[in-house]
Amino acid sequence: MPSTPGTHHPSPSDLVRGFSLEMTGKDSPALAEAVGIIPPGTHVNVTYLGNEDLSMRVAAAAAVRSAGFDPVPHISARRVLSTAELDRFLQALQEQAGPSRVFAVGGDPAEPLGPYPDALSLITSGRLEAHGITQVAIAGYPEGHPEIDDATLWKALQDKAAALHDAGFSGSIITQFGFDTAPVLTWLAELRDRGIDLPVRIGVPGPAGIKRLLAYARRFGVASSAGIAHKYGFSLTNLLGTTGPDRFVADLAAALVPDLHGEVGLHLYTFGGLQATARWAVEFDAGS
Repeated sequence: MPSTPGTHHPSPSDLVRGFSLEMTGKDSPALAEAVGIIPPGTHVNVTYLGNEDLSMRVAAAAAVRSAGFDPVPHISARRVLSTAELDRFLQALQEQAGPSRVFAVGGDPAEPLGPYPDALSLITSGRLEAHGITQVAIAGYPEGHPEIDDATLWKALQDKAAALHDAGFSGSIITQFGFDTAPVLTWLAELRDRGIDLPVRIGVPGPAGIKRLLAYARRFGVASSAGIAHKYGFSLTNLLGTTGPDRFVADLAAALVPDLHGEVGLHLYTFGGLQATARWAVEFDAGS
C-alpha cells in the first residue's frame, strides 16, 4: 500500500502493488494452483460463509499460512452462535494458521444467530485480543448498503474506528467492490473529513465473466447502469466474454490525492478465480 501522504497521484502500479485477495473455505485447491503467482506474504482473506463450517474455514486459513501468505480470516458476527464457538474458532485458527489479523463484519442473517449483532460487538468483546489478534479490518460501503441508510452506516463506521483505537488494535477498512470510481473518491474524501484515518483497501473484482460480475453486483446492490458499465469497460448489451479492472484502477490512481484521500490500496475479489486474479495483478503491476 502507498503509505506516505503527499500531493502526487500514485501510479497504477503503486495502487496494485501490495494487493490483497479473497478466497472461500473451499478454495484451497485453487490457492495451491496459484502459489507460484501470488507474491509471498500477500494478505489472503478467508470468507465466513453460511455454507461452510468452522473446520473448513480453519483449514483454508492454514493452507494460506502454509503457502507462505498472510491469512486474514473473516468473522461474520451474526453467524456466530455463542462466545464458546467464537473462542473455539479463534483458538483453532491460532493453533493451525497463526493469524494476527481478522476481518470483522456484521454478516448476512437479518437476525443474529448468537450474541454478536454486528462487527462492533466483536471488536469490543475482548475475545479477539485474547486469542492473539492485533489487527482488525472492517467493512466500508462507498455506494451505500441496500438495507442500511447512509447515516447509520457512517455512525457504525465511526463507532468501529473509535473502538479499534480504544482497544489498541491496528485497523483498516476493506470496501465493497464497484464499477465506478466517482463514488469511491467521494466516499474517501468524506471518510477523511469525518476524522477516520484508517488505511483503506478499495474492493475491485479481478478479471471475470461479465455475466458473473453482474450477478454479484445484483446480489450486493452494486450499481451497474449502462453508463457505469461503459466507464468500467464493458457493455450491458454484450454479456459474452470477460472484463478486468484495468480502466477502473488507472482512473482511480489518476484521481487519488494522498493528502485528501489518505492511504489507499486494493483488495481483489476473486470472482473469476484466484489464479486469474493474481496473474492479472502481477502482470498489471509489471506492465504499468
